[in-house]
Amino acid sequence: MKRKLGYVGVGLMGLPMVRRLAPLGYAIAACDIVPAQVEAARAAGARAATSPADAARDADLVLLNLPTTEAVETAVFGERGVASAVKPPQLVVDFSTVKVDKGKAFAARLREATGCGWVDAPVSGGPPASAAGTLTVMAGGSDADIARVAPLMADVAARFTHMGPAGSGLVAKMINQLIVGCTHAVMAEALLVAEAAGIDAGRIPECLAGGHADGTLLQRLYPRMAQRDFAPQGYARQLLKDLEMVNEFAGALKAPVPMTGEALGLYRMLIRRGFAELDTSAVFKLYERDADA
Repeated sequence: MKRKLGYVGVGLMGLPMVRRLAPLGYAIAACDIVPAQVEAARAAGARAATSPADAARDADLVLLNLPTTEAVETAVFGERGVASAVKPPQLVVDFSTVKVDKGKAFAARLREATGCGWVDAPVSGGPPASAAGTLTVMAGGSDADIARVAPLMADVAARFTHMGPAGSGLVAKMINQLIVGCTHAVMAEALLVAEAAGIDAGRIPECLAGGHADGTLLQRLYPRMAQRDFAPQGYARQLLKDLEMVNEFAGALKAPVPMTGEALGLYRMLIRRGFAELDTSAVFKLYERDADA
């Protein structure tokens, strides 16, 4: 039998996962601060939960997929939060991208307050991968807790890597976002140069396939930039939030990250120009404006 899941945060990433898991036989109780998202989850086969505590109460695993560190803290430790309802052997799995030190603290706080375990399991791949069950998941937690979530991960991830104790998955996600954020800026510059040179810019992914410049972002992100398709598969504001965390985390380690600083500056400008709700690929808008000036 598939497990019972409490799912807190059924938005851009969480809802596609609910739509994938419900037909696989998981019993899901879904909660979100946006009623329309809860209704969409209910239409996919989930029960509409009235609070994080309600979603968590009868679940084997409590899944979190939330946009900020603060949202995770509120959902777990706030009024009618997850921590008020869970007890061993229940386990929290946090797919959110949160600050490393906070993620570690949340895991320790939950265990001290309830005896329950916590796995940090940030993801990469976006909504399409969430819907298809092909996410890349980088995880931190105890060996025992990782073993308990492995069957779920087989249904949501193409790659699931246990990186170490609590917080280790979040460190890996910081590195992922460093690479992703900087590469977004590089893709925008590549498109600008290709168009300025007068070649068929849309054929660059085909032309470079298999070479050292090839990769997922060249094949999937670059074409969306070239087509000016900025419908959100990941919000610009979220990538900014992640880059801010990467910059802060690297600073605490005294690790210089000048390229990250450049990408961070670009996303700060993008959001200030009113494009927070567009896709992360909308960073190309900054280059278009400069080119047209």
